[in-house]
Amino acid sequence: MTLSTLLSAPASTAADVARTGAQLAVADDLLTLLRTTTTEPRPDEQLDALTLAVAADLPVLLWGEPGIGKTAALTQLAASLDLPLTTVIASVHEPSDFSGLPVVGDDPAVQGVPMAPPQWAVELVRAGRGLLFLDELSTATPAVQAALLRVVLERRVGALQLPPGVRIVAAANPRASAADGWELSPPLANRFVHLHWVHDRDVVVRGLGGVWPRAELPRLVPERLPEAVAFARRAVCGFLKVRPTLIHRLPSTETRRGGAWPSPRSWEAALTLLAFGTAASVSREVLALLVRGAVGDGPGLELLAHLDRMDLPDPETLLAEPASAELPERGDLRQAALEAVVAAVGARPERERWEAAWAVLVRAMETGTADLLVAPATTLASLRRDDWEVPEAVERLAAVVGLAQRADRSVERATAAEAGHARGVRR
Repeated sequence: MTLSTLLSAPASTAADVARTGAQLAVADDLLTLLRTTTTEPRPDEQLDALTLAVAADLPVLLWGEPGIGKTAALTQLAASLDLPLTTVIASVHEPSDFSGLPVVGDDPAVQGVPMAPPQWAVELVRAGRGLLFLDELSTATPAVQAALLRVVLERRVGALQLPPGVRIVAAANPRASAADGWELSPPLANRFVHLHWVHDRDVVVRGLGGVWPRAELPRLVPERLPEAVAFARRAVCGFLKVRPTLIHRLPSTETRRGGAWPSPRSWEAALTLLAFGTAASVSREVLALLVRGAVGDGPGLELLAHLDRMDLPDPETLLAEPASAELPERGDLRQAALEAVVAAVGARPERERWEAAWAVLVRAMETGTADLLVAPATTLASLRRDDWEVPEAVERLAAVVGLAQRADRSVERATAAEAGHARGVRR
């Protein structure tokens, strides 16, 4: 189109402008309807883990593939908790944006050179509370990551101290899917509770329909606070006494150093999370996400196994009152409790204790499945002395234990036959 053509074209009339404005207003109304959603109480383990860590005032790092919904989850979390959300894209900032810009005053030799904080930090201090979201952390350069150390741990930005009401959550993509990504430095990674964010099909479908899970802070029971702290200290300290090599273990690979690993700092975080989880009576699954996110998968799983052993009933208490013995409902814990009873009899074999152990097994048969009794019953039978008469409890158990053994042998025979058939087919 030539310049003369443009100059000769008629100008837009007021009616055209009005129609365009009306259409844009309708488009805005449609966008408003699309963005209007509600929330509902709905079990969501990863969301519960996130809110508990936020309540515990521990920095959280969400790992997930691009587009998985990390930013949306943080936006919804801030809205649910009525916290103003401040989003800072770490990768587009300079180190001075977090460590502060030097401002030379009238007499720097006397007054010093203060480090001026950025505008977002000033606004957080003015608000007194908020959710600081550090996004794209894995694409931040090592120099920016170093500047973030004080922000994450000490809550300082330049010369400014962030108020206690500010919580910190970060998000990162794995290096393979990040845009020009870096591995997190070990000092920065060890300051976070790492949660791997994955999508749940039902949550996504229902959310796109307009209803998302509601983020709610854990309901802490005031009466349980002293008990929760005592339990957490006893659990972590007791575990590290028997596993002292896990107090500090820096991973050997760069990738693992950028995740969760055990150190005195991360064990303190695990202790805090354990106390909060106990006071709020969270599920084992939520507690597992948090503990493993603080100290790593291996040490976290070992601590959880230690917690299970702490919850086992005292075998001497079970032997003292076998008829009313309270056994764990979970199969693995129940079997461990029965094996502990048999081991206690083996450590101090007496006829009365041997008979009480059989009564405990009868109690287990009455309140659970028989397949867990085979191993402890076999071991207990081997502890019998020649002058000990067989108690009536053995007769009650014999048929059930024998049936369980026959069922196990049937499964073994069927498995062996299937393997033989497979080998014949390959020939």
